[in-house]
Amino acid sequence: MARIALVTGGTRGIGAAISKGLKDAGYTVAANYASNDVAAAKFKEETGVNVYKWDVTNFDDCKKGVAHIVKDLGGNIDILINNAGITRDGMMHKMGVEDWFKVIDTNLTSCFNMSKAVIDDMRAKGFGRIISISSINGQSGQMGQTNYSAAKAGLLGFTKALALESAFKGITVNAIAPGYVDTEMVAAVPENVLKALIAKIPVGRLGKPEEIARAVLFLAADEAGFITGETLSVNGGHHMD
Repeated sequence: MARIALVTGGTRGIGAAISKGLKDAGYTVAANYASNDVAAAKFKEETGVNVYKWDVTNFDDCKKGVAHIVKDLGGNIDILINNAGITRDGMMHKMGVEDWFKVIDTNLTSCFNMSKAVIDDMRAKGFGRIISISSINGQSGQMGQTNYSAAKAGLLGFTKALALESAFKGITVNAIAPGYVDTEMVAAVPENVLKALIAKIPVGRLGKPEEIARAVLFLAADEAGFITGETLSVNGGHHMD
C-alpha cells in the first residue's frame, strides 16, 4: 500500500505543488484547506487529489479531520506536511492583537495540533515523517513581520525538540525554510518592494513552488531516515547560516 501523506494548506501555492509532487511520486495524498471551496474543487478536479476542509487552528477539528482521512483512505497518516500559513503584516507598534494571534495560531499552533493528531499512530507503526514549512524570515527576521517571523522561527525549535523525542520510534522531523517563492502571497507585495527583494537573491529570481516540493520529496522518502531535526534552506542563496 502506498504511503499516505497529508498536506495542510495543500490546495494552493506551495502546498498545491507539494500535494501534486507527492501524488506524482506515488504517494496517496490528502490536501487540507481552510475556506476557499472553489479553489479546492478546481484543484481536486485537475489533480485527482482528495481534499478535506477544516480549520487547522482548532485542535478538535484537526483530530476529526485526521480520523476522517484515515477512514476514507484506509490507513494512517505516514507523512505530515505542516504547510498552512498566512500573513498579517504590520509594524509592531501598529499591529493589533488579533493579527498577532491569527498568525501565531495558523502558522505555529496548527503544527502542534496536526502533529499531535498523527504522532501516536506513527509511534505505534515505527515510521513517520513530519515536515514543517518555515521561512527565510523565521531565520533572519523581517521588518513588519514580527508575528510571522516569530511563528516561523518557532517551527524550527518545535522541529528540533520533536525530532529528539521521536527519532528512536522511526519518525523523522524536519523543516524547510523557503526564500521568496512565486506564489499569490508574494505577488501581493508591491512591485517596487518585490524588485528590491529579487535584487538581493544571488540566483536573481524568485523560487518556484515545485522547487520547494522537490525538497519535501527528498525529506519524505523512506531513504531519508538518517536526517532529522534539520532545517533545509531553499532560498537561492538569499540567506546562509
